[in-house]
Amino acid sequence: MEVKDRSFIEIKDAIVTALHDVYDPEIPVNIYELGLIYEVNVDPSNNAHIVMTLTSPNCPVAESLPQEVKETAEAVDGIGTVEVELVFEPEWTMDSMSETAKLELGLL
Repeated sequence: MEVKDRSFIEIKDAIVTALHDVYDPEIPVNIYELGLIYEVNVDPSNNAHIVMTLTSPNCPVAESLPQEVKETAEAVDGIGTVEVELVFEPEWTMDSMSETAKLELGLL
């Protein structure tokens, strides 16, 4: 039986799913629902570019969280290279959180 390569759309979806397992250690909600992931782009060669932010520039996990995001994405089956770009504009605010995150934190 021939194994079909995963499309870049499937890989993007798999990365997003995997990022739901990454948590900011200070907030009991995954970073995707927190709104820390601004973009997940996968090109036709299955290389990923992830644009993310932190809750603040002085976040204690500023060094480790982007690396964890990179490693999580690299573990996705079929992925090529992964680049994580850390940005601080636009600035993260609580408005960036999904309704699911706000509900989990008792903000709704």
